[in-house]
Amino acid sequence: MVSHKEFVDAGKEPGMQVWRIENLDLKPVPKALHGSFYTGDAYLLLYTTKAPSHNIHMWIGDECSQDESGAAAIFATQLDDFLGGGPVQFREVQNFESNTFLGYFKSGIKYQKGGVASGFQHVVTNDVTAKRLLHVKGRRVIRATEVDMSWLSFNKGDCFIIDLGKDIYQWCGSECNHFERLKAAEVAIGIRDNERNGRAKLYMVQEGCEPAAVIEALGPKTTIAPSTPDNDKVDTANKNKAALYVISDASGSMKVSSVASSSPFKQAMLSPEDCYILDNGVDKNIFVWKGPKANTSERKAAMSAGQQFIKDKGYSKKTQIQVLPAGAETTLFKQFFSDWRDKDETTGPSKAYTIGRIANIKQVPFDASTLHSNQAMAAQHGMVDDGKGKVQIWRVENGDREPVDPSSYGQFYGGDCYLILYSYQQDKQHIIYTWQGLKCTQDELAASAFLTVKLDDSMGGSPVQVRVTQGQEPPHLMSLFQGKPMIIHSGGTSRKGGQQEAASTRLFHIRQSTSCATRAVEVTASASNLNTNDVFVLKTASAVFVWRGVGASDEEMEAAKHVVGSLGGSASNVSEGKEPDEFWSALGGKKDYQTSKSLQNMVKPPRLFGCSNKTGTIVVEEVPGDFSQSDLATDDVMLLDTWDQIFIWVGKDANEKEKTEAPKIAKDYVDTDPSGRKGLPITTIKQGAEPPTFIGWFQAWDSKMWDTDLLSRIHCRF
Repeated sequence: MVSHKEFVDAGKEPGMQVWRIENLDLKPVPKALHGSFYTGDAYLLLYTTKAPSHNIHMWIGDECSQDESGAAAIFATQLDDFLGGGPVQFREVQNFESNTFLGYFKSGIKYQKGGVASGFQHVVTNDVTAKRLLHVKGRRVIRATEVDMSWLSFNKGDCFIIDLGKDIYQWCGSECNHFERLKAAEVAIGIRDNERNGRAKLYMVQEGCEPAAVIEALGPKTTIAPSTPDNDKVDTANKNKAALYVISDASGSMKVSSVASSSPFKQAMLSPEDCYILDNGVDKNIFVWKGPKANTSERKAAMSAGQQFIKDKGYSKKTQIQVLPAGAETTLFKQFFSDWRDKDETTGPSKAYTIGRIANIKQVPFDASTLHSNQAMAAQHGMVDDGKGKVQIWRVENGDREPVDPSSYGQFYGGDCYLILYSYQQDKQHIIYTWQGLKCTQDELAASAFLTVKLDDSMGGSPVQVRVTQGQEPPHLMSLFQGKPMIIHSGGTSRKGGQQEAASTRLFHIRQSTSCATRAVEVTASASNLNTNDVFVLKTASAVFVWRGVGASDEEMEAAKHVVGSLGGSASNVSEGKEPDEFWSALGGKKDYQTSKSLQNMVKPPRLFGCSNKTGTIVVEEVPGDFSQSDLATDDVMLLDTWDQIFIWVGKDANEKEKTEAPKIAKDYVDTDPSGRKGLPITTIKQGAEPPTFIGWFQAWDSKMWDTDLLSRIHCRF
């Protein structure tokens, strides 16, 4: 195995190591200059987590030579080999980097002109003779690109950094917005603190108030160009278009043949003996998956197979490539599969986790008594409190809301829509749940949305709104019925005279959530719906059975008594494996069902997106890396995806179009999800009224953060 001397310490410690390709060799880049790239060069970057796991990135500048990018590819393969073939490999192209890569540089990436070939060296710490102009762009992903030192480079809509070594000026165009100024200030602070070791002065300059030093550096001021719209419109329709190919070298030369022409795919399509290409080239992404038992030559050639594939398909040179060994698949890759399970997992609603941010993969056990103090737990279990507050329920009827008799609270019918108002903390906090049955009419759906807004307005707009689709009830809603299960009838209605005759054979599936609330959902009466982990109630014309799976809990059995009580009749208990014949015949005969006992949930990191129409059209952009509270742009609407629910966060300065479009974007986001998720609860919250279920996804939340203007706060660091 060929191994470079630079690899001796590679990946030993968590963190980042960066090398630049110089004369076809590797030269380390000093830590203070990480995030600064010469556009004429190629770089190799290794990121090591605490686990440890590794990401290898090769970065190619726009003006980089063929030889240098070729050398970077060879070193990336050697480093992968040196680390045992376990790392995920990424090919990054200037201006089109992956979110994983951008996430390492939260205060922005800097592109500098030139490169090794033109004699530019990476030794500029404390360089007080610097003289350059950086154009700062971006709201979530911040890029500072070196441009010509001239007034012709400026425009009114962006921020620029005039770096004169000892003095650094942040120039703000008259049309650039608050949040962009904030991000540009972070770039300027980064240059002072990292590149100059704190030995430079920062100044904030508004267009039209330029000091003499700036005029001297740039010459007499000319007319500033108007702001330019960002034309990188994203066609979200391409996000989930993908095809799957298998790579084989059975014939001695690499061949690519089609496995499936469109997503979503099934995980079983990936055989451990082979390598595969998942082609999402229309959205500039290619994934190469390495089967654990594929032959060595195939595994080693994965990156070059990806590059060849891009050439053969005529895709843009900017296409990203990720090479993934089995077991290290990224979220982006897994989302193309409808049934993706990580090791030891079975079906069941999937849970999000975050590396390092919330209890490092440990699921936090639920304990109602610490709900108010433990926000990470509240967020993971979706619980704002223990559900013992005040509950009021209305049914949507003839375009209005009709109170539901409290004796039938907890019973929901698929032909109805309901409004549930929950008040807690001495009536100071409120949640409106809008529950929408799968068989209700279009008119009722529309009325339920309208009545929710009306109720919200009547309470001064302070409640949190949660839209719930039948069968996707969040744990907190299930906990409101204190000790009784929430019972969901597949159809029908609870209104007087509207009930139709229920089917003679009915099957209810009872499961307890991680926060100890139980739900009984009516499912099709078929043996294939049974699950070894749960309890089921089967009612026929002549009998009632309570079936207990091997992995079911006593609480689920207790909940079954309530279900039997509401259905009527006296039940006989049946244990899994000891079913009488009439049990099977009522279900239409024996069939295969879910028998795996480990109900460990799927792990997915939460994702944060900004929805903004600052450019005239709504653009949805993901926040790269570990997000924090300061990524919530107060003049935007943000979308937080925690996998089993979606939050819409409305910033206080968001405009009307963003507010009205956000729920539609959230719905489209779920409906176009490549993995086929459907009907997730969507919660709308307003800045300043965030519940713990939202706050808990952010580390070190500061409830007073927005009390002072963020720009003046960052100004204090100048």
